[in-house]
Amino acid sequence: MRRLTRTVAAAALATALALVGGCSSDSDKSEGGSGGNGAALEKVTYLTSFGNFGRDSYAWVAKDKGFFKEAGFDVDIKPGQGTGSVIQTITGGQADFGPIDLTGGILQLGNGQAKDFVAVAAIQQRTMAAIVTVEGKNIATPKDLEGKKLADTPTSVVRNLFPTYARLAGIDNSKVTWVNGEAQGLIGMLGSGAVDGIGQFVVGQPTVEVVTKKKPVVLPYSNVMQDLYGNALITSSKIAKEKPEMVKKFTAALLKGLEYSLEHPDEAGEILKKNVPAANPAASAAELQLMAAYVRSSNSGTAIGTLDSGRVAKSIALLQGAGALKQNLTPDQIIDFDLAPKA
Repeated sequence: MRRLTRTVAAAALATALALVGGCSSDSDKSEGGSGGNGAALEKVTYLTSFGNFGRDSYAWVAKDKGFFKEAGFDVDIKPGQGTGSVIQTITGGQADFGPIDLTGGILQLGNGQAKDFVAVAAIQQRTMAAIVTVEGKNIATPKDLEGKKLADTPTSVVRNLFPTYARLAGIDNSKVTWVNGEAQGLIGMLGSGAVDGIGQFVVGQPTVEVVTKKKPVVLPYSNVMQDLYGNALITSSKIAKEKPEMVKKFTAALLKGLEYSLEHPDEAGEILKKNVPAANPAASAAELQLMAAYVRSSNSGTAIGTLDSGRVAKSIALLQGAGALKQNLTPDQIIDFDLAPKA
C-alpha cells in the first residue's frame, strides 16, 4: 500500500462521523423526469453499505454521470448502516438494493437470522475484512494477536469471522480477548490505548492514521481466506423473481459507476462531495485507490461484478468447517446466478 498523504489523513478525521450518519443532499432528488427513450423513470431506493464514505461513492457517480437515468431509473441514495440493517431494510420493503458483506449474508442466512434476499453482483472480489492495529503494539503477524485485546461491534462480520480466521492463521483464539465497541468509536478506542486492535476494513486506513496519529498495521483476512468475497449487491427475493430485467439493468448501471470511479477516483471524490457536503474528496479518492485491488482480483476473471458458484461453495464449506453455520447452504440459496454478471 502506498503511504497516504497528510491531506487525506487530516480530512478523514474531520468528516468520519458525519459521513456515517450523513444523508442525501437535495440534489439526489433532482434526477426525475424520463429516460433516454422518453419513458418515465422507475423510482428506486438504494442503500450504501455503511454511511457515505469513498468506498460507496460509486453509486453517487452512477447517478451523477447519468448511468442510472440512461437505464431508466430515478434513484434515491440513502446511507446504509451495515450488513444486518441493509438486509432488514431491503427485505422489509423500505429499499430495493444495497451492498452487504457477502460472508455476513451467508452467516445470517445460514444461522436463521435473515431470509428473502439474494445477491446479484459482487462489489469486491475479495473480503476487505481485517484486524487493524498501529505501530508500537508489537503486532506484526496474526500470531502476535494472542494475549491482546480487540474491539468491534458484537454483530460485525470481522468479529464473527475471527474464530475461522484464527484457526487458519494459526492463532489460539482462546488467548484473544474481545470487547464491545460502537462502530463510530472503534478507532478512538484504538487511539486511546484502550484496546490493541479493532475490526476494520482495509480501506479504513486513512482515518485510523489520523485519529491515532500512528502508522496503521493491517492484518487482512484475505491473506488466509482467499475465496471469501467482499461486499455484494443484494435485492429482495421478491424483486429478483418479479422484475429480473429491472434487476439486470440496475446492476449494470451501478457497476458502470463502480468501474468509472476506480478509473477516476479524484472525480468520484468530487462527485461524492457535491452530493454529500460532509465528504472530503481526497479521503474518498484514497479509499477508492485502496479498494481497486479488491474489486479487480486475479481470481475473478476480467469482468467486474462476477460471482463464481465454486468460490461461493468454498466459502460456505470454510464457514461450515469452522462451525460458524447452523444450517447447510448451497450457493444458489444466496446468489441468483441468472441475474449476476457473466465472466
